[in-house]
Order: sequence, then C-alpha cells, then structure tokens
Amino acid sequence: MRYLFEDFAFDLDRRELYRGADVVRIAPQVFDLLDYLIRNRERVVSKDDLINAVWNGRSVSDAALTTRLNVARSAIGDSGEEQRLIKTLPRKGFRFVGQVQEAREVAGPDPGDAPESAPAVPDKPSIAVLPFANMSGDPEQEYFADGMVEEITTALSRFKWLFVIARNSSFTFKGKAVDIKEVGRRLGVRYVLQGAVRNASGKVRITGQLIEAATGAHIWADKFERDMTDIFALQDEVTAAVVSAIQPKLFQAEIAMATRRRPEDLTAYDFYLRAIQQVRPATREGLAEAVRLVQRALELDPGFAEAAVLAGASHTENVVRGYAIDPQFDRKEAIRLMRLALSLDDGDPSTLASAALTSALLVGDCETEIEMSDQAVKLNPNSYRAWNCRGWVYKIAGQPEEAIRSFERAMRMSPVDPQLYTAFTGMGFALIELRRFDEAIIAGKKALRQNPSYPGPYRCLASAFAHLGRDAEAREAAARMLEIDPAFTISAWIARSQLSKTAKLMIEGFRKAGIDRVSRARLHRQANL
Repeated sequence: MRYLFEDFAFDLDRRELYRGADVVRIAPQVFDLLDYLIRNRERVVSKDDLINAVWNGRSVSDAALTTRLNVARSAIGDSGEEQRLIKTLPRKGFRFVGQVQEAREVAGPDPGDAPESAPAVPDKPSIAVLPFANMSGDPEQEYFADGMVEEITTALSRFKWLFVIARNSSFTFKGKAVDIKEVGRRLGVRYVLQGAVRNASGKVRITGQLIEAATGAHIWADKFERDMTDIFALQDEVTAAVVSAIQPKLFQAEIAMATRRRPEDLTAYDFYLRAIQQVRPATREGLAEAVRLVQRALELDPGFAEAAVLAGASHTENVVRGYAIDPQFDRKEAIRLMRLALSLDDGDPSTLASAALTSALLVGDCETEIEMSDQAVKLNPNSYRAWNCRGWVYKIAGQPEEAIRSFERAMRMSPVDPQLYTAFTGMGFALIELRRFDEAIIAGKKALRQNPSYPGPYRCLASAFAHLGRDAEAREAAARMLEIDPAFTISAWIARSQLSKTAKLMIEGFRKAGIDRVSRARLHRQANL
C-alpha cells in the first residue's frame, strides 16, 4: 500500500517516506503518526485517538504531542503556521487535509482479457503513462486530466529511443488503484508515470511521479501549478514541462542500469549508453573510449542509427577540439557515419539534428543544414538535443539572433540537462557576434560552473573580457583555456571547423587577449624544458 500526495509517496510496506526519488528519514513513531492521520483523513481525529493508536494509550503531554506533529509536518514540507497538509482544529483534534491518491490493489483489465503471458520488456527504455487522477471533485474536469495524459503520451512517443505504450492500453487502468509492479508486468515496461490533476480557484496543479516498475523506486517527482486560462495552451505548457523534466532523469536511470551490468551481458544498447557516459566530459580519453564502445554497439547491431550518430559526433568532437591525431581521418569518419545514420533513419529528429550539426561544423552547406535542423525541431519540439543543435547550426550560418532563440528554447526544454553547458557556450559565442559582451560573460560563466574542463567557455570569456578592456580577466581566461587545449592557436582554431567562419568578433577578441602570444610563449617554454 502506498499513499501519494503532492510530490511524496508514503509506502506502508517498506515503512518509508519518499520525496521524489529521495527517502525522507523519519522516526518510527513519526511514521506511525502520519500513517494514522492519512488513513483517517476523512475525519477529525482527537488527541486521545492519536495517543491510543501511536503511543498505545500511554500518558503523553501536550508538548510531546505537539513536537511529534511538528516533526511530521516538517517531514512532508508543512509547518504549524501553514498547516497545508496537517491541520489542527482547536479543541477538536487534527486532520490530514492533503489530496491523497492510493496505490494498493493489483489492477488491470478484467482477468478474462489478460494475455496468457506478460509481454517481454523491450531492450530499450519503455514507459506507460497511466490515467491521471482527477482530484478536483468535479466530474466535468475529467476530460482535462485525460487530455493531459494523451498530450504527454504523444510528446514522449516522439523520442524514438523510447518505447511508449499506447493510450488505449494505459487507460485500461483508469479509475483503479494500481500496483506499479503489476502494471509494469502486464504492459511490459520498465517505467510508469503516474499523476494527479486538481483544479481550484482558477488554478490547476498537476503532480507527476516517474517510477521504476520492477522495484517501485521513485526516479522523479514534481508538481506544476498554472493559471487556468486557455486550456489547450495550458496542456501544451505542462506537457513540455513534464516531458523536459522526466526525459533526462529517465536517460540517467538507463545509463546507471547499463553500468551495473556485467560486460558479458551487454547488448548494443548498453554499449551505446556506456559510450554516452564517456562522451559527456568531452575529454580526449573519454571520446576515444566512446568510439571504441560505440563500434561494439554497431558490430552487434549494424542498423542502430543512434549508435552511428554518436560515433560520428565523437569523431566530430575530436576534430573540433583538436584531439585528432589524423584530422582528415576523423573528418571523413564523422561525415561517413552521419550519412550512414541518415540512411538508416532520416525521420528521427535526433539523427537529423546531429547530422545537421556535424555538416555545419565540417562541411558548411548552410541551406541544407538549416533545413535539417528546422525539420528536427518540427518533428520533436520537446527535444533539448534538437534545439541545441539548431542553435549551433544557426550560429555557424551567421544568424546569431535565431541561434540565441534556439538555445533559450533548449534551456526551457531541459533546465537540468547535464549537457546544458554546450547551450550556454553557444549562446555566449552568439552574443559576442552581437556585441553583447556583458551577457556573453554571464553565459560563459554559467557554462563554466557546469563543466570547468570544457574549453569553450574560456574562449567565450577571453574574447568578451578583451572586448570590454578587462585585460587581466581576458588573459586569465586565455591561460586557463590553454591549460585544457595547449595546442590552441587562432589559425589552428580557424582550420578545425566552419565555426570560425562567422566568428569575426570572437577572433578579434582572441587577438586582443593575446592568445597567440601566450600560446607561442608556452610552446617556447615547453621546447626548452
């Protein structure tokens, strides 16, 4: 039995309180107090009721009871002043007044309709979005809750790496208390998204919880509150918020699962997930390991388009970052692999977005690259990856205003994405070309806080500081960048990719910061060691 309220899950079987994916540590007596209040939430319970249930009738002072109640309130984000969830009624008693959803009985289609055996869980991540509970007490609001589920299901289905159960199957659980493990077994999915909708006083509150079906572990939980205005615009807004919140969490859960598996048990998809983990730090060693892992994935599954995309992107990074021992080889491999990925699946938004960016960096066919990146965000407007790649494509094409709009959209799509530093860096580069140097510094510093080993933010800061005449800060940023990329020179950077073709002010800032002078001095010192 589990009780769900706001972003909490109160698990009676495990005797644990969860807030999102985290366990909230509470004393056994406080757990029993919450248990009794939630079970009896339809009525006011007296002081004597609580003492009999929790303390077995022992003598308990008012001060001790008040202390325990305050601890219970604090555990669920409430307080004695606010009393949002646990209300004290003077001279009467106490009542749990939060909206609660129960998850207790094994539920599903009628037994006669059940398949003889449960469907196999797909090799790739899979999810079912269950009908959201209507907590408004107004039957006419049921359509809004159902509409939210349909919108979220449709939005998730645009991610081709994700297997999404159709609405008709998920809605067989409508109106029933559910056991998440049984839902996962019946539908053959790894993850289940539950939620609830409540309309009151012109506002709507949506809560959501992403749960790993096999273990019942909470991966993510959050709540969204909006004004109830245009209902369809509201559905779009909340759908984008929910999808952008759970998509990175779900992917992180998949990567964690792949890293726990033994090497002999790895599938092509596991090798791909392990490669992603190596790519993210963007180091020379990480990219080399990513290429090795993704090659294993392609050996096991030659038709794995996403693996070809990642392999091509890794070779592209080697060229752009100056890691390549043989730049021409990496350049040719990057282009070959991106063409392979497009031949395998040219309707996948992630494939289109990545191919557009590789082409923009290494080929420079602006019209084709813009067309591909526009198509990618059209196919999946909820994809951080598609919007981020589009930002870089437009920056390289010499359209910094549109690039900034794309980067801003990417950040809204996935505000906690582990790759967010690349969007901040791209925005900083675009802002420099618009002479908005102060804003470029802000963007560069945000990127740096997320990934201090990535050289892009230092380049942004060195150039922007130099344009503002802040020479000491420009030299410091240049020196830090050269520690990460010691072979960097302006001419080498220009030769690496098409990125420099529309970076006139960026390069001018490099010269003002004395990057070539610092680089030559560094190389001279190394030669004399």
